[in-house]
Amino acid sequence: EELVETLAGFSLFGDLSRPELEGISHTFDEEWFGESQRIVRQGFSGTGFYVILEGEAAVNVDGEQRAKLSRGDFFGELSILLDEPPVADIVALTTLRCLVLPRSELRDWLLSLPLVSLRMLQAELRRLRNANRWRS
Repeated sequence: EELVETLAGFSLFGDLSRPELEGISHTFDEEWFGESQRIVRQGFSGTGFYVILEGEAAVNVDGEQRAKLSRGDFFGELSILLDEPPVADIVALTTLRCLVLPRSELRDWLLSLPLVSLRMLQAELRRLRNANRWRS
């Protein structure tokens, strides 16, 4: 019940009905990561799709912090969907609680939830816009 309420407050899941949110809460595994623990490693195979429930993580490219992720943010999807190694390390800045969907399940999960796919695309486009601003 608490997890469903939490998910309902995240923009990624903002268009979903209560039954869909309940289904999602049973689809994901939950994992905890300690402070300074690397969750995704730049240049190596991505292992899953992560949604942050609690805590903060750094997005580090070549050892330089480029962004910070927190509650409601997600990561790991690009390397899975593009079938390429991650372009950044994701490192827990605090104790991090995440929902995790295995690599092998992401594509079918997104196809079954087109509104989540749309929200994810919008978030990716915001990230791209912000990255382009950094370059100028």
